[in-house]
This record gives sequence, structure tokens and C-alpha cells, in this order.
Amino acid sequence: MTAEKYMQQAFALAQQAAEAGEVPVGAVVVLNGQIIGEGYNQPIINHDPTAHAEIQAIRAAAQHLGNYRLVNCDLYVTLEPCMMCVGAMVHARIRKVFFGAKDPKSGVAGSQSNAFEQIFLNHHVEVQGGILAQECGQILKEFFAKRR
Repeated sequence: MTAEKYMQQAFALAQQAAEAGEVPVGAVVVLNGQIIGEGYNQPIINHDPTAHAEIQAIRAAAQHLGNYRLVNCDLYVTLEPCMMCVGAMVHARIRKVFFGAKDPKSGVAGSQSNAFEQIFLNHHVEVQGGILAQECGQILKEFFAKRR
């Protein structure tokens, strides 16, 4: 599968989040061409501020592998990660993260800073943004327009 195909699956999960009244962000973890973890934003539903899409997908992948280290795994997420999610990706040893839309307010994979580039980190994650950026940004715009 291509990066766009994995991002389309993450986008489908973002749509599920929107339908549940959550900020529409979805994520998948991929190992050797197979999706091994999926997640979408659920902080409201779960009463859990850490239940971001990336965290949910990382948790599912770790359960699938029976290991908290996700070596050689890639993560696809519809929105640029926040600081908390970057930390989780580093601790999980994610190889590469692909994101859709930029998050100019709190994105730390290029917008506000690039947390992945901090020299003190013991693991460095490659990052690539802009995968299906238009679609990923549009669902967020529509979601927030309805809430105003």
C-alpha cells in the first residue's frame, strides 16, 4: 500500500471520531505493510485527556505485538502531532510518522517547532507531512464550523 492508502484509512477513522462528537483525527500504525493498530480521538468519550488518535493506535499496536516497543513501525495520522503524542512515538520507537494537515496552533512536527529533532532524545523519528493534507484539513474545518 502507498502512504495515501494508509492515510485514507486514518481519515476513515477521523470520520468516526467526528460522528462520535470528537475532534476528527485518526491514526494507524503499520508494520511490514500491515495495519497493526488503529485509533481515533476519544478524550471526551473516555474521559481521558491522553486518548488522542496516535496514542490509541500505539496502544493497539503494542497489544497486537505484545511489546511496548514498536520498532520498524510507521504511524499515519491525519493531523500534525502534539507534544504528548511525539513523546509517545519516541518512547515506542516509531520509525517514521506521516501526517496530513498541519496544526499551526499546537503542532510540533514542524509548525510550532520540530520536537522530533531535539538532540537530547535517545530515539529519532523521521517525519513527513502533507499526505492528503487538503482532505485532512477540510474535515477539521467542517467540524469546528458546526460547533461555532
